[in-house]
Amino acid sequence: MFRELTRYKQALSIEECEKILENELRGVLAIKGDDDYPYAFPMNHYYDKKNHCIYFHSGKRGHKIDSINRFNKASFCVYDQGYIKENEWALNVKSVIVFGKLEIIEDDYDLIKDISIHLSHKFTHDDNYIQKEIDNSLKATALIKLSIEHISGKLVNES
Repeated sequence: MFRELTRYKQALSIEECEKILENELRGVLAIKGDDDYPYAFPMNHYYDKKNHCIYFHSGKRGHKIDSINRFNKASFCVYDQGYIKENEWALNVKSVIVFGKLEIIEDDYDLIKDISIHLSHKFTHDDNYIQKEIDNSLKATALIKLSIEHISGKLVNES
């Protein structure tokens, strides 16, 4: 169902893909939007390796939520900062693309709180700040869960 990489020699291992998903702060979630136009937007994410899914936090209303309710398939692309080899000019970037199905979680406040804490720790370890934000916004927060069906990654040299 999912295509294999054309440039298979540039493929990343699953372990390399997971490292990028765990460590990078954000990626681009792509869904089917209004009038079937692609709708892609940057999102912070938390990769749950144990349960093989990715979580995003969201408000409970808007274009994104409406689109997911109509069509739940998505792709999510994450890429690292890249590097330049010595004596070369081209950037080498590792990217990962994930395909799967989305589910909106609105009322499981224990899960929403737990994932919000994990996600926040990617940005700060100020637990007082995190708790204050959760206390102020928990009831207005939804989680979007991407159940992973396929992962692939590759190293691209931009020369």
